[in-house]
Amino acid sequence: MRFRGESIEIPCANLLEMLEATVERYPTHTAAYFMGNEMSYRELYTAVAQVMSELSALGVKHGQRIALMMPNCPEYVIAYYAITGLGSVVVQISPMSTPTELKYVLGDSGAPIVIAYEPLLRTVFEVRAEIPMQTVIGVRFSASGERNRQTSPQTSSGTDSPDIWLDEWTEAQMGESADQSMGVRQTRTGSNDAQPAARPLLPDRHAIHLDDVAVLQYTGGTTGKPKGAMLTHRNLVANAVQSSRMIPGGITVQDKMVCALPFFHVYAMTVCMNLSVFTGMTMLIVPRFDAKEVMSLFEQHHPTLFPGVPTMYVALSQAAKGHSDALASLRACNSGGAPLPEQVMVHFENLTGAVVLEGYGLSEASPVTHTNPGADRRRPGSIGLPVANTEARIVDAVDGETELGPNEEGELLIKGPQVMKGYWQRPRETEQTLVDGWLHTGDIAKIDEDGYAYIVDRKKDLIIASGYNVYPREVEEVLYKHPAVVEAAVVGADDHYRGETVKAFVVVQKTHQVTEEEIMNWCRKHLSAYKVPKQIEFREDLPKSAVGKVLRRDLRTHK
Repeated sequence: MRFRGESIEIPCANLLEMLEATVERYPTHTAAYFMGNEMSYRELYTAVAQVMSELSALGVKHGQRIALMMPNCPEYVIAYYAITGLGSVVVQISPMSTPTELKYVLGDSGAPIVIAYEPLLRTVFEVRAEIPMQTVIGVRFSASGERNRQTSPQTSSGTDSPDIWLDEWTEAQMGESADQSMGVRQTRTGSNDAQPAARPLLPDRHAIHLDDVAVLQYTGGTTGKPKGAMLTHRNLVANAVQSSRMIPGGITVQDKMVCALPFFHVYAMTVCMNLSVFTGMTMLIVPRFDAKEVMSLFEQHHPTLFPGVPTMYVALSQAAKGHSDALASLRACNSGGAPLPEQVMVHFENLTGAVVLEGYGLSEASPVTHTNPGADRRRPGSIGLPVANTEARIVDAVDGETELGPNEEGELLIKGPQVMKGYWQRPRETEQTLVDGWLHTGDIAKIDEDGYAYIVDRKKDLIIASGYNVYPREVEEVLYKHPAVVEAAVVGADDHYRGETVKAFVVVQKTHQVTEEEIMNWCRKHLSAYKVPKQIEFREDLPKSAVGKVLRRDLRTHK
């Protein structure tokens, strides 16, 4: 049994052409707001063109990898589109990377150029002693959002100084006129914008084929070393277009998107950055998620769209107590990155009046493959239906081939224009993951008679207790319904008798007191005996990734 999303036309365009189309339609519309400053789409494009010219002068060639290591900021967007506009490849790197992690990704990708945020340069230069780097480019901005031209204490002059600062390449800074920063030619379009679009002069560039790799998106590395998923221009433009149809009522240029998810993560790259650029809406860029700061952003700018992960919805619900009206501008939210507990969704919707639509994706699919339709058609607990031009089916998790029927649990397979080209320099892993065009996700799921998919859990997270299969998500859903529980995560713990036993890590509200036995009794009311946690550990918080996803692997390691 298989299901396919609606059929739509995907434009034959690369990422830069996608940006150019938006600049022609909405040249003066605000592309980004960041720390008190604004940048129009024309200014954004002018800055992209300038960085393209400077990278080209450095000898950057088609297919060359360039690493980005910085928090969310306009420079990230500029560098991303400049690199891909030259036919080069963005290597996404978490700004939280340790020297060991950075060394691995740079060594594996072979990126000779690194563009890094100023406080991270010390880490870059620690690695530079072992990994040859042609050029290190620094990015700097102060708390006010203004570029700080003075060398900061983190990057004292000498070995920690970059070879060039990005702001020395372009003066098309936020709030300045793009026409003053470099020569442009005016192009008349049918835009309803007040001013005609501006086309900066671009450097000579090689032809970009839609199947050229645009981004190396490294997987989390939960099993073995991280692998670089090769995402092409076709993949990324397609997924931006597919994502534009996720929101009930569509997206307009008047929408404002909160970009609090980190751009280096595949979810934010597509659903925050590329989707905004494709539709022409405004990105409200947040360097790092902080619930109080995001609440302030809501109060000042009244955003309409918010993509997040479950932990963000928990944090915002806590922060909004007493002044939930600040979130009244929201009309739609998307949740991904991890399963969304139904109780968290219901609480946030009751608080804001917005609809929260759970979806699903993975790095190897750019990432979006599923989403729930509008509130009238969604099914809580489900990841929804395949997005446009995407097929999904369930196969036997053991043989990977036998197709299963409705509501039978097996591995979820995906086919669509957003599915990666393969893993960078990993032909064997590519062959195991991509079979006849189908992406093996590694997730256990089921699909009902109407095509709605339900993720049961990751294959590797399955707990086998006394021969019984226990999926952590089912237990976590029950824990989240307890009135005292704020966050919960479930893992398998070694047990000399059962082989594995169920262990729960729980964060409770500070205003509540609850015992281990009370939590267990709650679970006994809602779960079969073999699924009830035999161990409860209370925590003040849970370990999370940079995108806010609870790290079960860390809990297993330190259990």
